[in-house]
Amino acid sequence: MLRSMTGFGRCMVDNSNSTQQWEIKSVNGRHLDLKWRLPVFVRSLEPRLEKVVRRYASRGRIDITLTLQFAPGSAPDVHFDHAQAAAMLDSLQRFADEHDIPFTPDCSALLHISSLWTDSNDMLPEDMVRELEEGLTLALEDWNEARATEGRALATDMYSRILRMEEWTELIAERAPALKEERAETLRTRLGEMLAQSGQDLDENRFLQEVVILADRLDVTEELTRLSTHLTHLHDLLQTGKDAGRRLDFTLQECFREINTCGNKLPDVQLSRMVVDFKNELEKCREQVQNLE
Repeated sequence: MLRSMTGFGRCMVDNSNSTQQWEIKSVNGRHLDLKWRLPVFVRSLEPRLEKVVRRYASRGRIDITLTLQFAPGSAPDVHFDHAQAAAMLDSLQRFADEHDIPFTPDCSALLHISSLWTDSNDMLPEDMVRELEEGLTLALEDWNEARATEGRALATDMYSRILRMEEWTELIAERAPALKEERAETLRTRLGEMLAQSGQDLDENRFLQEVVILADRLDVTEELTRLSTHLTHLHDLLQTGKDAGRRLDFTLQECFREINTCGNKLPDVQLSRMVVDFKNELEKCREQVQNLE
């Protein structure tokens, strides 16, 4: 399933000993970048919890927050660094005395200094760890559902743009042969006028050689064939979904290269406008792809 890298998920689980609330927020990114906000006594579980996340995500920056509330007597032991806290308060007191600033310590502020708090180094009970993994899994499933909804919207938008580009590709293929004939006739007229001014006749063999050279310069058959193949591949990638973001981006770059070559080879006002519109649609698709996993 095609998924956006942008999404939000939430889960709250009530157990006999605790209430856990998970929140997951994500934005697009080239690689998987996890930012954890966990209670101090859960931080040692990050490697294990990361394995759970990797089953659901492969790219993007993901912020994961866990709020835990324990029933009385069920909370793990947490150690407070008394010596470090005392040193910090003493330093602030000296600073206040030196600058004649009234200073009344607010010990509640120490709750927000994570470096002062450490766990008891005792492993959490395995059943509690499994409960946390299950809660995280539920939040990830909710997050994935939101990403899938946005992914479907992005895919629908891209489908319509790809269909439009396929129509333009067919119009270019229909117009290109007529353009060759028009250019050949224009070349014949100009050569005839120039030779008539000097009293010479048009050498038909020489003219045919020039027409062959001109036709080769205007030939976009190979470019249009590759372009059609790339557009078909875009359809397939939108269907498969898995790891589609990078491959879609690469295929869109290939489409841009082919249509750009067509624009350079076909000096026609109508086709030039079509090529410009084609490039605009490709660019809009690339912007959408930046949000896809």
